[in-house]
Amino acid sequence: MLTMASVEECRTALAKLVAQFDEIDEQDRAKHVVERTVSCRISDLDVTFYGRLHHGGLDPFAEQPPPGGKPTDVKLTIVSNDLIALVDGELDLARALLGGRVKVDASFGDLLRLRRLL
Repeated sequence: MLTMASVEECRTALAKLVAQFDEIDEQDRAKHVVERTVSCRISDLDVTFYGRLHHGGLDPFAEQPPPGGKPTDVKLTIVSNDLIALVDGELDLARALLGGRVKVDASFGDLLRLRRLL
C-alpha cells in the first residue's frame, strides 16, 4: 500500500505547478486566462491551499483563504499522491477527471480554459 504524501510535499508540488504555469507562453495565457480564485483541497490530508490565477500567472498557494470570505471560483479536490503525480506529468488531468481521481467544481467555461492551460 502506498503511503500518502506529506503536506510539505504537496506544498512543493503546488510551487512547482506555479513555476510550470509561468512557463506558458504569455499570448496563450492572455487568450485563456480569466482572473479566478482557486482552492485545492487535499482530501486525505484534510488541508486546503488557496491561490489566484490571473493574466500575469498563478500566485503561490497558501493555506489561508483569500480575504473577504467569498467562495473560490475554481475548487479542486484531489488526494496527495495524485496531486504530485499530476504536477510531475505522471497523471493525465483528463483521465483523472473521468476516473474520479480529481474533482473540479467550476463553471464549464473555466473547465475548458483550465484544460487548454494544463
